[in-house]
This record gives sequence, C-alpha cells and structure tokens, in this order.
Amino acid sequence: MKTIISSAGVSRIALDAMGGSNAPSSTVSGALEAARELGIESVLVGDKKTLQAELASQGAGQSLEIVHASEVIAMGEHPAEALRKKKHSSVKIAAQLVRDGEAGAMVSMGNSGATMAAGVLITGRVEGVLRPALAVMLPGVNGDTLLLDVGANSDCSPDNLRQFAVMGSAYLKTVLGIDAPSVGQLNMGEEEGKGNQLAIDSEKLLKESPINYHGNVEGVDLFRSIVDIAVCDGFTGNVALKVAEGVGDFALGTLGTEIKTSLLSRLGALALRPSLKKIAKSFDYTERGATPLLGLRGLILIGHGRSNAKAVTNAIIQAKKAVDSQLAIRVASELVSN
Repeated sequence: MKTIISSAGVSRIALDAMGGSNAPSSTVSGALEAARELGIESVLVGDKKTLQAELASQGAGQSLEIVHASEVIAMGEHPAEALRKKKHSSVKIAAQLVRDGEAGAMVSMGNSGATMAAGVLITGRVEGVLRPALAVMLPGVNGDTLLLDVGANSDCSPDNLRQFAVMGSAYLKTVLGIDAPSVGQLNMGEEEGKGNQLAIDSEKLLKESPINYHGNVEGVDLFRSIVDIAVCDGFTGNVALKVAEGVGDFALGTLGTEIKTSLLSRLGALALRPSLKKIAKSFDYTERGATPLLGLRGLILIGHGRSNAKAVTNAIIQAKKAVDSQLAIRVASELVSN
C-alpha cells in the first residue's frame, strides 16, 4: 500500500487564488479574513504580480505568502486536457504543495474537474479507490444527509457508487462519530428495481457491501433525514444540489417579499427572525465554503465557482478543520479496512 500523505504539523492552506468567477478579489479577501480574524495561514497560488496588486488594493501589502503560477485553467476548459497543457497552472501548483508536504490542504473555487484531476494525478488516490467523490452535507429535519457525488464524476459505474457509499460511511465515522451510518441510493422511487440500469445494477452491489444499506430514497427524502448518506452519480448529485440551492433562494426571497406586505407580517417576521436566519444559513452555500474530495491521499477541497469572500473564508476554515482532524489519513484507514 502507498504511504498516505500526512498533514500533521502542516497547518497552512494552499489556496488557488486564481480560481472562481470572482477571483482574485474574493480569494485574496477571504484569505486575509481567515488570517486576521482566525489566524489561519494561507498561501496564495497564482500570478505573483496580479496577487501583489490585489493585496495592495486591499491595503494588505505583503501580508500573505505568494507562490507564483503563471497559468490559469478557466471554468470552461476541458479539465484533463487543460491540466496537461498548462503545466504551471495555479490549481496544479497548489496540489503540488500538498503532495510535497508544504501545505496541509488545498482549496480551489475554480474548475472542479481540473481540481479533481490534479488531486488524482498529483496527490494520488487511496489504493483501491476508482474515483474520488465530492461530498456535501444537506440540512434535514432531524439531522443532515451527506450527498455524494455532487459533481466530480458525471458518468459512473455501479462499482463507483458502491465505493462512494463506503467512502461516505468512512467520512461520517471519522467526522461525526456515527458508528453505522445508513446509506440510501438516490433514485426516482423507493421501491426495489426502480430507475435506470445504473441504479438497478448499483442496488445489487450496495446490498452486498460492508455498509448499513437502507435502500432507495427519492429526492424529497434528502431533507427528511431518512438516511445519513445518499449516493448517486455526479451529474444527478450536482443537479440535485443546484435545485436545492435554487429552491432555498426562491423560498427565502418570496418570504422576504411577503413579509413587507403588511404591518402584521412584519411583526410576525420580527418574532420569527432567529428561526428564519437559521433556515437561510442552512441553505447558504457561502456558509458551507468548500467540500472535500474523498478517496485521495491528500486533502483537496472544492468550493462554489461563484464564491464570494465569505465563502472563501469558510472554505479555508473547513480545510483547516480537515487538516486538524487528519481527515485524509483517517478516511483512508477506514477504506483500507473495508
């Protein structure tokens, strides 16, 4: 077995400062906030002159270390092809810092496919893992549900979904201390034999896997706390996640408009303000920051492409928590034992 990269003692975070629609303004601002308010050290990876100018415009001078990367992989570029051609891209060099033990984790708000490819090619996968998976926690009425994959792998095989279930179980055991997290397959119906061929074939493998398999769950079940983990291919998971974000924005926006229609509504909203803020926070991707790629030998986290400074700060916080808990090592140990 390959030696698992240990992040112990390496607390600083490598930030792909050029990744994302709002970079480098949002990435630099988020990194500065994490450093000033929380003492989390980040290394900005990207074009040195651009980042120096951005730091100066934000009145920060040379307060953060910069590692120069002369190229950027844009959001629309083909991940693997761009990674091969752009040998000095910010996402590639950030991953190299993790591989070489110069950073405990890497965060990118840029091209998620390129970030995953960099993680696989540079830090490497845990032995036996076919593909890493991107996991995100969704709020539920009686507890959260971990959904994976949410975008790292658009096309999947039944073996991929089986491994996602094992990795998700290992993650919840490590992060939340749940001994036997329940696993469901996200499907178009809860009955056995439902769905397309991938769902039908995956169901057979999931039943035989060393996990606490519940069965099929529907999209509506994601917020009902039916299972601890829901697995699906990355295309389905990403659509489900974006729909959830959109519905949350719509519901809160509509509620905000209705509140203004009368004095009674405004008074009622004032009384419910703490609860409304809590609900809004649970659907806000900026609060989530970034989510980890499971199954890699190093810690790689991916954030939303439209991330603002607040989201970047929270992404760095999540990365620091992952480093402190030695997440990569502990999840890898669970995977090897299963």
